[in-house]
Amino acid sequence: MTDQSAFADRFERAFAPLAASIEAGRIPGGVLGVVDADGTRMTRAIGRAQVVPSVRSMEEDTWFDLASLTKVIFTTPRILALAEAGVIDLDAPLTSLLPDFHQYNPDAWARKITFRQCLGHQTPFPAVFPLYTYNRDPYLLRAFVLQHDWPAGPSVYSDINFILLGLALERHAGKFIREMDPGAGFAFSAAPDKSAATENCTWRYRVLSGEVHDDNTSALQGAGHAGLFGTASSVLDFAQGVLTQTGISPFAVDLMRKPLSARRTHGWERPYEGWSGGENCTPETIGHTGFTGTGLWIDFANGRAWTLLTNRVHPTRHFDSGILQLRRAVADEINKE
Repeated sequence: MTDQSAFADRFERAFAPLAASIEAGRIPGGVLGVVDADGTRMTRAIGRAQVVPSVRSMEEDTWFDLASLTKVIFTTPRILALAEAGVIDLDAPLTSLLPDFHQYNPDAWARKITFRQCLGHQTPFPAVFPLYTYNRDPYLLRAFVLQHDWPAGPSVYSDINFILLGLALERHAGKFIREMDPGAGFAFSAAPDKSAATENCTWRYRVLSGEVHDDNTSALQGAGHAGLFGTASSVLDFAQGVLTQTGISPFAVDLMRKPLSARRTHGWERPYEGWSGGENCTPETIGHTGFTGTGLWIDFANGRAWTLLTNRVHPTRHFDSGILQLRRAVADEINKE
């Protein structure tokens, strides 16, 4: 049973760096949430959900563009569920669901890439690629992803891995990701006046709020690497479900924890020097961050999870928000004994 007083003290210590960051003008606002496996939780909001062109306060129930948390909350569990059901073999190539992938070159290296390699970012795909500058027709852009002659480089964290996993989910389901059930408490868009604003987009010519920030997801009209929206409460509900293996199978949780490399598991990051989860977490911790300023970390040894949701890209990404240092400072206080 959680010691309520110690839990509250831990939360107060962790909230202080967030408050200091907002006071210093590094980010407009944020919500911190912490939950233990037994359901004990605290959340608190601070700052502004939007500062231009109008000002709105951040609330505990503010909706956030979760960005790459989509990879671990939406896409990874669904790919692992297909594996558990025997629909796919994680060590089989993506072509088992996407037979037309790079179809004009049967010997292409890309046709040998497996589901497991994509989950662990162990592929030669480029780290970033501006798909949205090539086309904004979601059908044609999907064909581009599948037929583009991707250059091979070193294995790096790449959105292409999860864009392809998302296409595999779509092919199996027979519908676009945006037509799928995002899960309880989640959505693929949100009411603008209830959402944390993100960027004043340079090609959509407006401040984004309640619509996806990620450029490629916007052009694809839904993708496996970004696009999920949720609140601190819904993110903590998901994390508690992982801790207690309710709503997600032991098979999936085991693989989410299983190392694939020094830094990665199936879908998630694991502790390494300088990572976003700080220095005080246990080796049994997994985590992931999102470009918009979001993050989720789950510590199985302590039966604890925390989420830090911010709008650090509002009104622009071209600003040193200090988000890595903030994430680490919050985590260090949460995990300080």
